[in-house]
Amino acid sequence: MQYSIERTLAASPDQVYAAWTTPRCFARWFGPRIFTTLADRVLLDARPGGVWEVTLVGEHGFETTLGGVYHEARAPARLVFTSGDAVVTVTLAGDGNGTALRFQHRGDGQEHVRAAWLESLDRLGEHLSGARLR
Repeated sequence: MQYSIERTLAASPDQVYAAWTTPRCFARWFGPRIFTTLADRVLLDARPGGVWEVTLVGEHGFETTLGGVYHEARAPARLVFTSGDAVVTVTLAGDGNGTALRFQHRGDGQEHVRAAWLESLDRLGEHLSGARLR
């Protein structure tokens, strides 16, 4: 499944990049709203060959861990990493009013994965604009 998602975010490219690469910030927005991302179980080693790993907790204590390997980490403009069997590319560009984010997913995946990323990117926008997420 291949798809692209675009957002304009009310923050600088540096702030958006930090939201993707700082565990405490990442935990505030990553994942569907029905899950809680455990801040103390977020590993983001954003460098080529570094790993990312995130544990989410859902209803009734259900836990799932997601992760992958970074292929590229070029602050504040680009991240490329695996997520399961897919490759994700995030590009950031300042547009004068904030940051244009382009998210590309290439590889295996189902519609629920796309829906989860859409919700996560909505939450990222809320986080960066100062809205409360929970």
